[in-house]
Amino acid sequence: MNPGTVQNLARIPELNRRILFTFGMLAVYRIGCAIPTPGVDPAEIRRFFEEQGAGIFGLFNLFSGGALEQLSIFALGIMPYISASIILQLLTTVIPRLDELKKEGESGRRVITRYTRYGTVVLALIQGFLMAFALENGAFGPRAVIEPGWGFRLMAVITLTSGTSFIMWLGEQVSERGIGNGISLVIFAGIVVAIPSALSNLFTLLKTDQLTIIGTILLLAFMVGVVGAIVFFERSQRRVPIQYARRVVGRKMFGGGMTYFPLRINTSGVIPPIFASSLMMLPLQVSQWSDSPAVRAFIDDNLSFQSFGYNAIYVGLIIFFAYFYTGVMIDPTDVADNIKKNGGYIPGIRPGKRTAEYIARVLDRITLVGALYLSVVCLLPVLLSARLNVPFFFGGTALLIVVGVGLDTVGQIEAHLVSRNYETLMQGARVRGRAGR
Repeated sequence: MNPGTVQNLARIPELNRRILFTFGMLAVYRIGCAIPTPGVDPAEIRRFFEEQGAGIFGLFNLFSGGALEQLSIFALGIMPYISASIILQLLTTVIPRLDELKKEGESGRRVITRYTRYGTVVLALIQGFLMAFALENGAFGPRAVIEPGWGFRLMAVITLTSGTSFIMWLGEQVSERGIGNGISLVIFAGIVVAIPSALSNLFTLLKTDQLTIIGTILLLAFMVGVVGAIVFFERSQRRVPIQYARRVVGRKMFGGGMTYFPLRINTSGVIPPIFASSLMMLPLQVSQWSDSPAVRAFIDDNLSFQSFGYNAIYVGLIIFFAYFYTGVMIDPTDVADNIKKNGGYIPGIRPGKRTAEYIARVLDRITLVGALYLSVVCLLPVLLSARLNVPFFFGGTALLIVVGVGLDTVGQIEAHLVSRNYETLMQGARVRGRAGR
């Protein structure tokens, strides 16, 4: 965002209200992350996380914005909503009724959103029960629960489910009345609050000579380069040329000229890493909460956070969801039909079926590039920490979310500014027209 854009923000009251509303809702979310669940000992939970380190619970804690570390009312975070969205989108491809709802426009989208809310509540109830039983069984420390029993279990389930439902409502309010995608901003806020702590840890490593000054400078330069690469790939697109034929109506000529249909390299955005991460958490969660030594040993040996099996499946899921979500977002047949209806064609390609096949072929190739780029960024934490002995995590889903959501939010702000400037120009043109008459 350039300095001129920042200066223009103060001139648009509606945009200011949207930005302030967004900050207010995110502040409410951060306050909720500090309110502990009734019946648990926050000090015991924090002690457990200090001993556990950056394992799977550290990954859970990252997505919950630090709420899990304190077992707050928002400890389940927004992951039940994301899981419900995954299930609904997968079911859309196999259940004709859901596919019809998706094509009905706004009314169908509202119905699917309602189903997603119901699924979120059901998943939150299940995860809340698992969390309550895990707390009583000592998964977060032997004295994490003050008074075990069904009273605590029911209170914990109701509290955690209500917390997730409130986050879901809060995200929808931000999307409707604020700026940016509310659910993405909730995750974004939870990740960004950890940056000061990460900088403090980096300074501590320098003071204790665990990192040299030259090594730190090279590492910071590498980080800047990775962020730049993410911005480059997120903004990159393949522009498919479309030629429109000229039409003569009476004595006037309409249409004609060349335009482009943009296909983003990463059409799916941060959705594949988020979906893949949420699914990969399930076996690790089972390992932590299972009473069977055989189950825990198998998962720990084959699906631990830095194991080959975990990362191979993780990359496979990222590639799958990249293609799946791109297919949901762009239908080559519909694009080809719309081009044909508007009197356009791709030079050298016949309209209709051949155009759809060409667009599908181009989309498959650029989606592969986008999926591989996502996979490389998501594997950075493992490569840096396990292979190069960097004493902290960098990259991964968190970095993609921060950069991707930041770019999307800035883009929406600039779109509001462009829309406002256009309306101002049109009003000025009407005033000048009336003055001329």
